[in-house]
Amino acid sequence: MSFLFFNTLGLALLSNTNPMKFTPSKLNTFLMFKLPSAYITGVRVKSISAEKCEATVTHKWMNQNPFKSMYFAVQAMAAELSTGALVMYHINQSGKKISMLVFSNKSHFTKKATGKISFTCEDGAKIQEAIQKAIETGEGQTCWMKSIGVNQKGEQVSEFDFEWTIKAK
Repeated sequence: MSFLFFNTLGLALLSNTNPMKFTPSKLNTFLMFKLPSAYITGVRVKSISAEKCEATVTHKWMNQNPFKSMYFAVQAMAAELSTGALVMYHINQSGKKISMLVFSNKSHFTKKATGKISFTCEDGAKIQEAIQKAIETGEGQTCWMKSIGVNQKGEQVSEFDFEWTIKAK
């Protein structure tokens, strides 16, 4: 019974026929079942709006590298989630069937990631515009979205750029 509920939740999050409210709780449940490696390593959505999304992850034994800081791939999962959740949010709001995929990414690391790291993407308007253009033209679009990771002191530890491709079906 609970599997059916969570599977239905996952489908509802991806369904574009009836826009629903995206909440951190719903996205984290989706994460647990559809991206379990991110969930197990502690990646969580903390907030989402039309403009921005914040995902966090805390440095623990499970996600560390040999240098006693957070493994870069765990940071990448949290950063991608902060951008991808915004893409999903705006696809859901459009009410259209639209495919999404990361085409490329680049990253830069400036400080060891220890403690709680928050990744924030503020490119909601940018992806909303790309989605609207994909709907209007019927052509695939690309959109670069940035996520910046900061530690509890507010110091930047990493920066990720993801190139998302979207196409109306």
